[in-house]
Amino acid sequence: MIEKRISIGNIEPIDFYGVNNSKFNLLKAYFPKLKITARGDEIILQGELGDIEILSQKINALLEHYHRYNMLTVANLKRIILEDNLVPDPEDADSVILYGNAGKAIRARTENQRKLVELARTNDLLFATGPAGSGKTYTAIALAVRALRNREVKRIVLSRPAVEAGESLGFLPGDMKEKVDPYLQPLYDALSDMIPPKKLEEYLEAETIQIAPLAYMRGRTLNDSFVILDEAQNTTRNQLKMFLTRMGVSAKFVITGDMSQIDLPRREDSGLTHAFDILKNIPGIAFVTFDSGDIVRHRLVKEIVKAYSEHKQS
Repeated sequence: MIEKRISIGNIEPIDFYGVNNSKFNLLKAYFPKLKITARGDEIILQGELGDIEILSQKINALLEHYHRYNMLTVANLKRIILEDNLVPDPEDADSVILYGNAGKAIRARTENQRKLVELARTNDLLFATGPAGSGKTYTAIALAVRALRNREVKRIVLSRPAVEAGESLGFLPGDMKEKVDPYLQPLYDALSDMIPPKKLEEYLEAETIQIAPLAYMRGRTLNDSFVILDEAQNTTRNQLKMFLTRMGVSAKFVITGDMSQIDLPRREDSGLTHAFDILKNIPGIAFVTFDSGDIVRHRLVKEIVKAYSEHKQS
C-alpha cells in the first residue's frame, strides 16, 4: 500500500473541507478504493499508486481553483473531479461490494444479489439458493473478501461437498488440499477475480483463506470467520447440522446451493431442503431465493435453465 501526503497550505480547513467535512466526504465518495484522511492542513492518501496519482491530480486542481477564485463550492468540486472521465460518478456506489484486481468493480448486479448483500448487514447466517450462474456464490465470496479487507473477520473458510453424495476423499492422490482443489475450483476462480495472485497465495499459505472440506469440519469452532458452504444441496441433514453448529463468536456463515441439482440418492435427504423447513422462523437467519432472472452468465445459460425447468414440470 502506497501513502502520499498533500498539504492544502494556508487555506482555512473549513473552507476546503466544508462544514462538517461535507466536501471532504464527497471527495472520499468518489475514491472508495482509497483510504483518505485529513489532519489539519494535510490530506493523507493510502492505496494503490494509480488511484493515488489520479486523486493527487484532482486535489491539485481543486487547490488551484481555490487560489484562483478564493472559493470552492460543491458544484466546483464535482465538476473538477468528474472532468476527463477518470473518475466514475458514485451514484451507483451502493451496488459496488468491493474493487477487485485492476480496480474491477465487483457489484451486485441483480435484485436478489443486492438483497443478499443487504441481508448480510443484519444477519449472521444466510441461505442463498438458485440456479447455476445466478451469482449467489460469487456474491457471497465478494462479501467474504470485503469483510476480510475491512478486518471484520480474521479468515475466510471455504467448504464444499467433495463428491456428489459423500465425502470419499481417501482414494484420491495428494494431500488434503490437492484432493479437494478440483471441487473447489469455482471458489478459487471467484477469489482470483478479487485478490491479486501473489496476495491470494500468501493468504492460502498463512491459512487466512482456508480450504475446509466438509468431511474435515467436525469438531472445529469457527470464530472471527466468514464461512461459505457451497453446493449445500448435496449435504445430508446430519452433515449440514454438523456444519452449522461449527459457528463461533463473530462469525458469518453463507450457505449456497441449487435445489434442482440434488445428487443424493433421495431428494428428501438433502440437508439444505430440510434447513429451509425448520430454520425459516429463527431471527438472525435470512433466506434468499435466486431465479433464472438472476443468471448473469452467457445468455444461453438462462434459456438452458428455463428449458430444463419446463421439461421437468411437464
